[in-house]
Amino acid sequence: MKYKKIISGFLFPACMILLAGVLFSQCIRKPSFDMVIVGGTPGGIMAAIAASREGKRCVILERTEHPGGLPVNGLGATDIATKGATTGLFKEFVDGVYHYYVNRYGEDSPQVRDCSQGYHFEPKVAAIVFEEMIRKEGDNITLLTMRQFDAAPHHVEIANGKIASILVTNRNNGTTEKYKGKVFVDATYEGDLGGAAGVPYRIGRESGAEFNEPGAGRIYKLWKGPELEGSTHEGDEALQAYNYRLCLTNDPEIRLLPKRPENYNREEYISLIDDVYSGRHAGADMVEITEEMMEKNREAIREGNSTRIPGDVWGMWKISSMTTLPNQKMDANNQHLALISTDLPEENYPWPTADWEWCDRYAKRLQEYILGLLWFAQNDEELPERFRNACREWGLASDEYPDNGHFPRQVYVREGRRFEGEYFFTAHDALPVEEGERPPLHATSITASHYALDSHAVKKREPGKMALDGFFSYPTAVYTVPFGVIVPATIDNLLIPVPVSGSHVGFSTLRMEPCWMALGQAAGVAGSLSIEQGKSIRETDIAALQKKLIDQHATLIYYQDILPEDKDFPGTATGTQGIYSGMESPSG
Repeated sequence: MKYKKIISGFLFPACMILLAGVLFSQCIRKPSFDMVIVGGTPGGIMAAIAASREGKRCVILERTEHPGGLPVNGLGATDIATKGATTGLFKEFVDGVYHYYVNRYGEDSPQVRDCSQGYHFEPKVAAIVFEEMIRKEGDNITLLTMRQFDAAPHHVEIANGKIASILVTNRNNGTTEKYKGKVFVDATYEGDLGGAAGVPYRIGRESGAEFNEPGAGRIYKLWKGPELEGSTHEGDEALQAYNYRLCLTNDPEIRLLPKRPENYNREEYISLIDDVYSGRHAGADMVEITEEMMEKNREAIREGNSTRIPGDVWGMWKISSMTTLPNQKMDANNQHLALISTDLPEENYPWPTADWEWCDRYAKRLQEYILGLLWFAQNDEELPERFRNACREWGLASDEYPDNGHFPRQVYVREGRRFEGEYFFTAHDALPVEEGERPPLHATSITASHYALDSHAVKKREPGKMALDGFFSYPTAVYTVPFGVIVPATIDNLLIPVPVSGSHVGFSTLRMEPCWMALGQAAGVAGSLSIEQGKSIRETDIAALQKKLIDQHATLIYYQDILPEDKDFPGTATGTQGIYSGMESPSG
């Protein structure tokens, strides 16, 4: 499938208008809501909660049986570089996690220690906390699972520049349901609703010349090391890789070693054999590693030793980056140092605009690929016995995902459509304007956030390349996010807190769940204001929006020594007007 860099919407021929009329007339009509939210991701859940607290009736339409997105599917190590930079409803979630472990195990327990103040959690605990947060809102939130929105123009009814209603398939019985609302929120990782409504979007990588961003376009870069030959920074249509965030454990009471998958293909994994023996990896230390050093490493490993190559890792860490969670579990992600890991680049390119039948096939393929990698690492006799034994210390947790073979239910979609919004976020919005100073301060800030510019590979291993194309990480400073990134360039009553407006590099820092939760909260409040004031989303009263967010303990601009519970916290909103530029508050 061929993608264009900027897609400006769909043609809507007469036959599609006729089809849409038939579908809308034959569907099952549901009650009207103030806010219709497509996607039960954390961003969608927070949009509903924020709107509920403004007295609005919301419905969340989630395709799967299990709302909560990636945090309930393995992403248990929160991606945030500065705790406290993002607060509001996200912090309520974090506090809910912390109190769960305190109440269940005791304040001095190892579980509380390993939950890292609530920022690290088991998938099943994330599900419990989200469920409780929704439950507290009572009848204001209707959560419907197994509701599939297909991103086709005839599933969206648009009148006078606004979405009037959408058609959704009930996956339990195959019927078509119609949902009407005053405001709509696209909280999908893919950007399905905005895409169907014709909002212009981008897929792929901008060139370095377009916005002068670090990491833009084609790039080969050692992890925490220099760029390498072949980095042209040319733009293309490539998409960063997806994977599953695994929940692994070394607790023998609940550890399940993966079985060889049905469609196992050993050829996909054999390059790992010499990587293990040689100690080859994609980290910065490889600049100094010689062929002679790698040959000596092979000899040492044949004698029964583990790796001696600087920067190399061993056992399950060779193919997975693992972060401690409570109860002897690990959030196992793709290993940044690896040339073969749980990411599966290239094959995911069609995902953002493909139909769900294709996506489900890819999800199965990705699951089997990852299980095959684990089985290979634990069982293939050409790998060193010591390495295999180290890998066999880890398995799937038997108390997670009991209805899915103890494997995560949802693909980690790192990037889908990136919409063209009222503000287009680039790397420069997250980088300090001068050394030691902040990034640009946005007067329309709706949250502060902090994570590196971070993208995974877009291509599989290439012969002769020391690194994978597309992998990069660049440090940022705590930044502000302007309201315009969640306001699409078209459609007056749509908000896009998850498939936000930004470049590939700019999006790479916004795409973390804490930021998405904060943007979801802002979307819920902004949508409520739009309803109350009878104005389009674009006409939102920014001062009123910011006041309500501050009242909900959201951080719009971060100061090291002012917390949401402090009496001076509401005054920090004035910092978005550019009064203060340092990392500390006036009293600091």
